[in-house]
Amino acid sequence: MSKSSDLYDRGLKVMPGGCSRNTILRKPHPLYVEKGEGCYVTDVEGVERVDFANNMCSLVHGHAHPAITEAVTAQLAKGTAFTIGTEAEVLYAEHLVSRSESFQKMRFVNSGTEAVMSCLKAARAFTGRSKIAKAEGAYHGLYDYAEVSQTSKPGNWGEADKPSSVPVAHGTPQAALDDVVIIPFNDTERALKILDENADDLACVLLDLLPHRIGLIPAHDDFVRAIYNWTRKNNSLLVFDEVITYRMNYGGAQEWFEGVIPDLTAMGKMIGGGFPVGALAGRADVMDVMDPLAEKVLFPHSGTFSANPITMTAGRVAMELFDQDAVTKINKLAEYARNSINEAIQISDAPACVTGAGSMFRIHMKPQAPISYRDGYVSPRESALTKTLLNHLFDDGIMMINTCSGVLSTVMGEKEIDRLAEAVLGGLKKMKNQF
Repeated sequence: MSKSSDLYDRGLKVMPGGCSRNTILRKPHPLYVEKGEGCYVTDVEGVERVDFANNMCSLVHGHAHPAITEAVTAQLAKGTAFTIGTEAEVLYAEHLVSRSESFQKMRFVNSGTEAVMSCLKAARAFTGRSKIAKAEGAYHGLYDYAEVSQTSKPGNWGEADKPSSVPVAHGTPQAALDDVVIIPFNDTERALKILDENADDLACVLLDLLPHRIGLIPAHDDFVRAIYNWTRKNNSLLVFDEVITYRMNYGGAQEWFEGVIPDLTAMGKMIGGGFPVGALAGRADVMDVMDPLAEKVLFPHSGTFSANPITMTAGRVAMELFDQDAVTKINKLAEYARNSINEAIQISDAPACVTGAGSMFRIHMKPQAPISYRDGYVSPRESALTKTLLNHLFDDGIMMINTCSGVLSTVMGEKEIDRLAEAVLGGLKKMKNQF
C-alpha cells in the first residue's frame, strides 16, 4: 500500500469523502503532498510535479518563497492572533488601498466566500434593498445567495431571456432563490432587460470579470460598461468579485475597464501570501455601513481571525513583491503559455481550444472558444475527455486545476511552459481516437 493510499483510508474514517476539499479527489485516491518549493510540488511518494494549480489560484509566488517565509517566521515569534489591533493590518490596508482607484476604505476577513458575502450584506445595508443580480454559472463562494445557478444545467436553467435561479445545495431556502436575479454573461441586451424588470429591488449586481466556472472567458467591454451605467441610473451598487482576478493587473482586472469604478470589490486567495484571507474594499460611504463607531451600525461586522498578523504580514510582502514589473512579466509568460497550448492543439488536430487572460488559462474540449456559460457548458462527453487529459498531464508531471485550468506563478519560466505544452501535445495525440 502506498503512503497516499494509507492516508486516504485513514481519512475516510474521520472525514466525509476522506478530506475537507473536493478539488483534491482523484481515482483511486488523492495524492498527498510532502513539500512544495518554488513552482514544484513533491508528493509523499517522492514524485515531483510542476504546479499550475497553485492552490486554486491563491499562490502568485509559488511555494515557500524566502521573503514571505522569513517575514512570517519573524511574526510567529511575536504571536499569531490578538484581541487588539496590530500595525501589520494598518500597513497592509494602506498598501492595498494604494493599488486600486476604487479602493477608499477596506476590511479584512478570512476567505473569498466571506468577502463576497460581506459585500452583498453591505450592499443590502446601504441600499435598503434585498435582491442581488449575478451572472449565470459564475462561482462566488459558498454563500446561499452567491452560489445560485453556478451549476445549472440544460434541464433546469430555463429560457435564455429569463434564466432560472437554481440551488446548488439541497435545502437552500426558496427565499434565497427568490432574491437572486440571474443574468446571462456577456449578453448585454438580455441582461439589461432582466435588470430593468427588477430595478426597484436590486441592491447590487455582482460580476466576475474573468469567471473561472464559466470558462475563463473575459467579460466583454460593452457588457461591463452597460451594467455599470445601469447601476448608476438605478441607484444600485456594482460589486466586482476579484477573489481570483485581482492578479490580472497591478490593481486587478478592473483596470481593463477605464472609467468603470465598482462600488465594492471582493478579494481573497493570492492577497493572503499563502494564508487564509479575504477582503472587501470600495467607496467610503458604502464601507461605512460597517463602521462600529457610527451612531447606528447598519452592518455589524467582525471575525476572530480577521486581519491576524500572520496573514497581514504574508499578504503585504507577497503583494509588494507583485509589483508592476512582476505583473507584466507573469502576464507575458502566460500569453506564451496560451500560444504554446494553441500550437499543440493545432499540431494534434484536436477539437479543443484555450481561453484565459492575464496569468491564467483553461483548455476546453470544444473547437470554438465559448463566450457565455451556456456556450461553455461541459457535456458528459467533454467532461470525460477533460478527465483523460488531466490524468495524462498529472502522470506526466503537471498539476492542473480540475477544470483543466492553470495559473502561473512568478517563479516560473519558459522551461516550465515548454514542459506543459509538450505534455498537452502528448496527451492530445494519445486521445486522438476518442475525439
